[in-house]
Amino acid sequence: MPQLADRLSRIKPSPTIAVTTKARELKAAGRDVIGLGAGEPDFETPDNIKAAAITAIKGGDTRYTAVDGTPELKAAICEKFKQDNGLVYTPDQISVATGGKQILYNAFMATLNPGDEVIIPAPFWVSYPDMVLLADGEPVAVPCMQSNGFKLQAEDLEEAITHKTKWVLLNSPSNPTGAAYSYDEMKALTDVLKRHEHVMILTDDMYEKLVYDDFEFVTPAQVEPSLYDRTLTMNGVSKAYCMTGWRIGYCGGPAALIKAMAKIQSQSTSNPCSISQAAAVEALRGDQGFIAKHNDVFKARRDMVVDLLNDCPGINCSKPEGAFYVYPSCEGTIGKTTPDGNRISSDGDFVTYLLESAGVAAVQGQAFGLSPYFRISYATSTEALKEACERIKKACEALTD
Repeated sequence: MPQLADRLSRIKPSPTIAVTTKARELKAAGRDVIGLGAGEPDFETPDNIKAAAITAIKGGDTRYTAVDGTPELKAAICEKFKQDNGLVYTPDQISVATGGKQILYNAFMATLNPGDEVIIPAPFWVSYPDMVLLADGEPVAVPCMQSNGFKLQAEDLEEAITHKTKWVLLNSPSNPTGAAYSYDEMKALTDVLKRHEHVMILTDDMYEKLVYDDFEFVTPAQVEPSLYDRTLTMNGVSKAYCMTGWRIGYCGGPAALIKAMAKIQSQSTSNPCSISQAAAVEALRGDQGFIAKHNDVFKARRDMVVDLLNDCPGINCSKPEGAFYVYPSCEGTIGKTTPDGNRISSDGDFVTYLLESAGVAAVQGQAFGLSPYFRISYATSTEALKEACERIKKACEALTD
């Protein structure tokens, strides 16, 4: 057995991947399991994007590219930021990586020294704290209550900032809650950040285009231009363009930071896949009409799932503004007993009960930093979601005091 690095003891495997893997294993073993753990659209990548990739292959676009993105893709990203967000970047302010996760990882590796703090609103995407820990930083989780829409409040942000704070990490719409910040809500946060010039802002906008009910998306540097020089705005093609497996994330930010991130990437993965980059150009510049059509489906699923879950004894589910997740409370089930005589003592116990008794795979709130909740992805078929919610209701009804 090789001697492993001490840093591995600071992190844990991704709980969302673990749930998805477990569901697949049970299905392969013949169990009837509905997996609601995966965070990826169930729609196919649009044909025009696939065609662009095929054209790239046939055209011989199969060699190394510049480490952090082709000139054509960087130009398309600059166009996207200007058109959608009113942010003007030049190519030397753009980085392209193998997914949004690598953008975040590169940024932390390039900036964090031991003891540097990163403020992370909770609930949070499971990978945020572990990436900070891998880069020798210290994640500082700030609980965001359901009563506040799972959104960071200005006074809580102010209290969390110290002289050690290097980054504040924002995610809107959010994974796992789907919560999204309105202009006024974002302005309250940027007003705080204006007063703390040593703090940088990292905004994960991966679900930007997945918003409902006429919600208008905003990003920090758009709301407060004075923060432009210390904001890294991250996005990607995975969610809105149904390209999770293509692995393309990108960001815009200060040129010196982008250069440092390229240095990290040059000694790790080097360039993202050339074919995926060609496909991403078409995604950003091509027809966008399918996004609204997909959002209509997601919205209908969201509304159905929220209504069905709120009909389950012990469950309370808020209606999110975006993404494709709900984050219901299971507090009403805590302390109850399953038909097998097991006591539900945590959200972990509850999701285990759902998997074993109802064949529904969800992710416990503990993984996202706020309990007692669980995350359900509604990026799956309407029929499967309806059946899953019916199973959850029966499982809840079977619990006793």
